[in-house]
Amino acid sequence: MTELGILDLGRRPYRAVLALQRSLVERRRIRAISQDLLLLVEHEPVITMGRGTRPGSLPISAEGLRQRGTEVVKVERGGDVTWHGPGQLVGYPILDLTTHKQDLHWYLRQLEEGLIQALSRLDLAGTRVAGKTGVWTEGRKIASLGVHVRQWVTLHGFALNVHPDLRAFDQIVACGIEGVDMTSVERELVLAGRQVGLGRDRLWQAVREATIASMAGVFNRNPVTADPELAQFMVAPMEP
Repeated sequence: MTELGILDLGRRPYRAVLALQRSLVERRRIRAISQDLLLLVEHEPVITMGRGTRPGSLPISAEGLRQRGTEVVKVERGGDVTWHGPGQLVGYPILDLTTHKQDLHWYLRQLEEGLIQALSRLDLAGTRVAGKTGVWTEGRKIASLGVHVRQWVTLHGFALNVHPDLRAFDQIVACGIEGVDMTSVERELVLAGRQVGLGRDRLWQAVREATIASMAGVFNRNPVTADPELAQFMVAPMEP
């Protein structure tokens, strides 16, 4: 089975990881990297605006958000506005879809399926909502997706709420969905009457392991530790 290289980046600023993604996508495109990759990261607080962001999705101005200490970045991914920050597991698959299926809709559904299977490993029921991208549980949104491809190599990806401060989503109309109730793995376990006795570090590790196993499974890849030297391509980019 072909490998999926897992590159754990820890907690990093958004722009640095965006620069790393773009560099690795180009190297994957020209086959300088021979394996698909999955970057896992926990970001410093940031709001990202995809190509589908509507004016009403950002009720507080970008400058107002920056004054509150939250960075705002426009990116090439699809979708509306979202928040990333501590307590959220963000995954950036860098896959060559010519070795999978050259179909962006198929890719999005596979990402959703990977997240649904990861939640199932945690005894939580993840579902899709017709006409919307992402994963829900009990009517509450627990994971968001936004992707882009360059010559069939993917970048951007998914964000799974593990134990973030959900009040951060109050700054925006998350994913452009009015009235959406954003939730987390931690919150859902508590609502299900299951005490989170693992502690947050162990809960994070459990979610990470479930996500890796499920994403590798839906893309028919064998998860292995990626060469840590790949992170050398993470540089501090200039402000746009």
